[in-house]
Amino acid sequence: MSLIWFLVRVIPKPSRAAYPCQRAAAPLASSFVVWLLCVAGTVKVWRHGKAHARASRWVLAGACAMVALAGALVAVVGLPKAPVYAGPAEPHGPIGVGKGIHPGRVVWVHAPDATDWAGYSSPERWWYTNHTDLAVVEEMMSQAIRGVAGADDDAGSWEAIFAHFNETRGNGRRGYEPGEKIAIKINLTTCNGADTRTYEKPASLANAIDNSPQMILALLRQLVYVVGVAPADISIGDPTGLFPNYLWDILTPEFPEVQYFDTMGERGRVRTEFSSTSFYWSTPEAAGKRQDRVPLPFARAAYVINFAVLKGHSSGITVCAKNHYGSLLRTPVGSLRGVSYPDYYNLHLSLPNAEWAPGMGHYRALVDLMGHRELGGKTVLYLIDGLFGGYYWDAHPYQWKSAPFGDGTTGDWPSSLLASQDPVAIDSVAHDFLENEWPDVVSGGVNAPGSLEGGAEDYLHEAALADDPPSGASYDPEQDGVRLESLGVHEHWNSAAEKLYSRNLGLNEGIELVALNVSRQPPRLAVRRSERDVIVSWPSSHFGYRLESASQLEPPSDWGAVGGVPAVQQALNVVSNVPEDGRRFYRLTK
Repeated sequence: MSLIWFLVRVIPKPSRAAYPCQRAAAPLASSFVVWLLCVAGTVKVWRHGKAHARASRWVLAGACAMVALAGALVAVVGLPKAPVYAGPAEPHGPIGVGKGIHPGRVVWVHAPDATDWAGYSSPERWWYTNHTDLAVVEEMMSQAIRGVAGADDDAGSWEAIFAHFNETRGNGRRGYEPGEKIAIKINLTTCNGADTRTYEKPASLANAIDNSPQMILALLRQLVYVVGVAPADISIGDPTGLFPNYLWDILTPEFPEVQYFDTMGERGRVRTEFSSTSFYWSTPEAAGKRQDRVPLPFARAAYVINFAVLKGHSSGITVCAKNHYGSLLRTPVGSLRGVSYPDYYNLHLSLPNAEWAPGMGHYRALVDLMGHRELGGKTVLYLIDGLFGGYYWDAHPYQWKSAPFGDGTTGDWPSSLLASQDPVAIDSVAHDFLENEWPDVVSGGVNAPGSLEGGAEDYLHEAALADDPPSGASYDPEQDGVRLESLGVHEHWNSAAEKLYSRNLGLNEGIELVALNVSRQPPRLAVRRSERDVIVSWPSSHFGYRLESASQLEPPSDWGAVGGVPAVQQALNVVSNVPEDGRRFYRLTK
């Protein structure tokens, strides 16, 4: 059967030989051929031996008997065995079908100037406005959006992204229309233990990273000011977590009408509730379990943006796909707002942890989450916040020492943003980055390296080949009799040094990694008028500038320094002064 399967699939399209199902079938098929030849050879030698015996050629007859017995022994011992996966998965060619305007494209924006923080043990928190340059982050977001679409401006890029999404969903080739709701799923795992009365994170997790407030602010500004989405039509949060103060205090002054949802809904947040939309798991283990339902923010939305964090995990990686483990309102094991419901299907059972489902070729609940029409099926854009990469689920940040972030000995924060329309491709690239920096955690953790047996990427194989997965699972999360198609393309880069994928190397398949770099931009000077003062401001991360003013630009100009030490407010240097006359010009000099 393996031989027939291999020949039927590979002869019409030789590139299928790289598919996981063919890599599993090939050893069985080839060993069967060898076994068959051995059996045939043994029979032929035995017949020759009988002929020699009838002619009384006993020496030759004995020799043939010995060869035949040896052949029979080899045939029995050499019966084909299923391959056993051990250690990291082997390199392979692209599998699956690329998604997006530019199929399989992943944009990686690296901006070393975006971050400046002393580290996890610092008394100052990673999210403080003086440790992340908002101007650089805004440029990172702009570059990422333009890179995904391949357009020259932000507005045109968003128009292309929405038009492509609607066209692929059968809604016609159209952009965003006013009134359509957008839900943004962020990762607030480390906020689950926050105090529900104060919304402050516990001290032990105070410097554990989640989504950066600056990254979220940059995305909201794009949606509101560029796309034209009404703030009240945007929902953002994590159904299983608490929306912490450190995000609330930075986002709500500019966007008070945005719906910030979490599990409790206290202190101005919106409490997440279930919708009537059912969610099914494509495994017999979920039979008879409590019915899962899609939370309202996603069920009501016309579009979803999956905004994950670049982190490792006990199951290898936790990026866009596993960001959905918080999309169901109840926790993976079945706790709901502090009450345990053990009759929910336990999502952890399909993770590749050593005690659950290590290795390749297993059903993975992540694929159902990636493919359900109200979650992954509604996702217009995938983003991964990599300003401060986290080693484990608790998001302990370490500076990265691999190039281009460090020199192998000393390091820096990854200061990166990944963006794509392909959920499999973006997680594949994140896998390569995380495995290159932290091979122990991706292969099973420091206490059990290699224990995942390659399973950290098993869901990527299952998702890329969702219509015909190696596990044999029939992925149908709506249970409408329609199996999922390929959810995207998966492969690995050619090397950590070059970071090139198949499309980078000139092939018409696989992943294309678009690498962009953003450096610190000149400060943007803003001027506004209060009741009696002129207020001038610029990003607080730009040090060493002097504010000057003049009454005219025509020579001879009278530029002079504006007195007063800038006050830092909301990541801005702010200087207020009373103008001497009705017209003043301002500039920064360094």
